[in-house]
This record gives sequence, structure tokens and C-alpha cells, in this order.
Amino acid sequence: MAAHRRALLAHTFQCAASCIMAKPIPEKALQDIEAVVSAHPEGVGLQAVLDALEQSLPRRTLQYRLKHLVDAGRLTKTGEKRWVRYFPADTEPRAGSGVREPSHEEAAGVIPVSRQAAEIQTALRKPLRSRKPAGYQHRFLDQYRPNHTAYLSPAERAHLREIGMPPSGPRPAGTYAKQILNRLLIDLSWNSSRLEGNTYSLLDTKRLIAFGEETAGKAHVESQMILNHKDAIEFLVGSAEEIGFNRYTILNLHALLANNLLADPEATGRLRRITVGIEKSVFHPLEVPPLIEDYFDQILATAGAIADPFEQAFFIMVQLPYLQPFDDVNKRVSRLAANIPFIKANLIPLSFTEVPADIYTEAMLGVYELNRIDLLKDVFIWAYERSAAHYTAVRQSLGEPDPFRLKYRSALQEVVQNIVLERMNRKAAFNRIFQWAEQHIPQEDRQRFREVAENEVLSLHAGNFARYRIKPSEFSAWQAAWSPNP
Repeated sequence: MAAHRRALLAHTFQCAASCIMAKPIPEKALQDIEAVVSAHPEGVGLQAVLDALEQSLPRRTLQYRLKHLVDAGRLTKTGEKRWVRYFPADTEPRAGSGVREPSHEEAAGVIPVSRQAAEIQTALRKPLRSRKPAGYQHRFLDQYRPNHTAYLSPAERAHLREIGMPPSGPRPAGTYAKQILNRLLIDLSWNSSRLEGNTYSLLDTKRLIAFGEETAGKAHVESQMILNHKDAIEFLVGSAEEIGFNRYTILNLHALLANNLLADPEATGRLRRITVGIEKSVFHPLEVPPLIEDYFDQILATAGAIADPFEQAFFIMVQLPYLQPFDDVNKRVSRLAANIPFIKANLIPLSFTEVPADIYTEAMLGVYELNRIDLLKDVFIWAYERSAAHYTAVRQSLGEPDPFRLKYRSALQEVVQNIVLERMNRKAAFNRIFQWAEQHIPQEDRQRFREVAENEVLSLHAGNFARYRIKPSEFSAWQAAWSPNP
């Protein structure tokens, strides 16, 4: 009997302590959180829940309450840390819900898609003769109102912003892209070319970009496509302060991507004046050149007015290829143009890592023939999650960059490039570096600049000269003139 009383007393004290330590969560507060999450069957991130709640909560408090709801089976969760997403308990997590280990389906090259996206796939997998011919619909563009209309939901934009923002303070435009430029050149050049049917492997692409070595047995058009991507990416990153959704940027982007690839060389960097068709599609692009001009300018003006960088990127991926403003290379332009807001805002870029070509093609056909964006949105979100995870790992492996080299990156590139192109020997090269520093570099940084520039020249070899926009023939000619003695 005494033992029973002691056990009962201990239980009472335990319960009392528990009640003191863990204050019950008001049911109304839990229901408010459930209501926010229920409004987003596509999944929602922590920050988006915080923003949507009427009552302001500390972040840790919300995390605790969300955990309580998940443990109770009232919500479900995917991902961890920055990539966590919450779902209503009765909702299956959709594609693009967080960076996670790929499923067996994903590993086989299949992106899980929403019900709406699956409807698009079903419609497009019918024989061509069963699909209704479609022409360009200007209302699809005209009904979009920047910052009022949105293709991406607030929760989707908040999620992408959370995973796409590197852990650093404000920096000049293009800083992040410059830090990972060597990897970005290879990744984006390869993946964007691969989506066009290019058969170069990743290793082939690395060799081509680093050493200018074409792969035996491959068509010259394939190497040209990849090198054009490299030039276009370097243009965007190197001109981060000047680029935008304007004619200068987009027309030059097309000129670089289409270089030596069009039947009419004069069509590079110019808007289309001929009729074009879309292979294996019932879509008929607009054929009136003055309207192409007008709608092209409208697309750029609309994109430029959008405040959110992710909405900007997705809008241009939808509307630019839909118009087909160029003779060819429209989708390539849209994929690189989608990176403009990411480069300017120092967000992780979109390199289309692991995106299956067949699903991307279907997604674009959904826009062309049906004016439906659901499948392309699934692809976009999934692709950005993959890119965010990839470059987060890459950035960690690179360590912190030298701020001085970062500050004078363009100047170093220019002076080294001039030395090579003018085939200078050691004495002439060091004189040029001295003169350059005197003319272009603040006095307090001149000595350090000369030391760094000299080291850059002395460290040039066959495996790194491409970063200075030097061709293999130019490097070979300079090596022949370079003397080991002054």
C-alpha cells in the first residue's frame, strides 16, 4: 500500500513538472497554422507560414508548434533545415516540395508532377492528328499584370528564395556567379545544350571549355553550341551591372548563342522576319513581323516590371519562347535569360541540372498548344531545387574567395588577356602590369595588384587559360613568344 502511494505521488509530481515546463499550446493557434498550410497543398516553407499568420510569432515558437502538429499527424513534412516543407495531412507532397533524396522514380529521370501537370501530359501524348491546332494568343501575355498576376504562388516564391539565397550580406551584382563561374560555365553550357539534343558528355564539355578540345566523332555544330553557351554565360556574368530585360541584353544574348548556327548569319541578334514551325507540335507561331516586334518589347517591359526575381525568371521562360521572336535558339535564350535576375541579385543560378529533356519538351509544348504553365512550373521548381543543392555544395567546397581578387577580377582578366593576345615576353608583360596598375588601380592597392597579376601570368597553363577568354590558338602563339629570361 505504501509503495502504491509513493508511485502515485511520484506520478503526480511528474505531471506537475511537465505542466510547468511545457505550457499547453492554444488550440486556436494550432488551427490557425493548419489553415495556412491547408491553403497550400503544394507545400509551404517556414518563412511563408510566418508571413501568412496574423499573429506575429518568434521563429522558434512556430517551429515548435509545427513540430507538434507533425508529431500529432495533423501535418506532414518533407526536407530538412532550409528546405523543409509542410503539407496538409491529407495531401501527398508534390514535385518541387523541397530538396531531398531522389525517389526511385526521380533517379530514373522522372520528375513527379502535380495533377494539373499530368493532365497536360495526357493531352500532349495524343497523336498529332488528335490535337487541336493552336496559334499565338496575345491575350496570354496581355492578361498578365506585373506584381498582381503571378505564375508562382507566394509560398513557392518564399520557398525558392529561402533555398536560393547564399549566406552572405549585400554584394555587387554578379558576385556569387563569379565565385562559381568555372563550374557554372560547364554545368549550364552542358545542361542547356543537352536539352537541345546535344550528345556531348559532361566530361566532353569540360575538355572543350577548358582546353578547346573537340570530341572525336561529334558534329562541329555540337561543340559550337556549347562554346556559344560559354560565351553567353561569360557575357551575363561579366556585365552583371548592365544586363536586364532590355533589347541590348536579349539581342546580344541571342547573337552569342546563335553564333555560326543559323542558316542566315545576319539573323543573329535580330528579331524574326520569316515563318517558323515547331517540330512535332500543332502550334503555329505568330507570322507578322511588326507584331513580333511589339510583343517582344511588351514581354521585356513586363518582365522588367516584376519585382520578384523567381517570378521574373519563370515569366521569361514561359513568354519568350512562346512568342518565338528569333529564327531559332529561342528556348536557349529563355533559359539563360532566366538567370539574369539570379545573377543580378546574387542568388544561386539555375543550371537545369538533371532535367530530363523529354519532360522539358512536353512542358514547353503545354505552353505552346494549351497556354498552360503547370508542367513547366513543376520542372522549374524541381530544377531550381536541384541547382540550389548543387551549388550550395560547390560553394562549400570552394571556401571563401579572396576579396581582393574578387574586387579586381575584371581588371586582372583584361591585363592578362592583353599580355597573351599581344604575345608579350616576360619583361614586356611585367612592364605592362606596372603601367596598368599606375593608370587604373588606386595607389593603396597597386603593389598588391602587381603581385597578383604577375602571379596570374606566371601560373597560366593549358588547363586554365580559358577563364581569360583566350582561344587555344592564341595561347599557343603566346607560349612560343614567352621567354623564361627577361
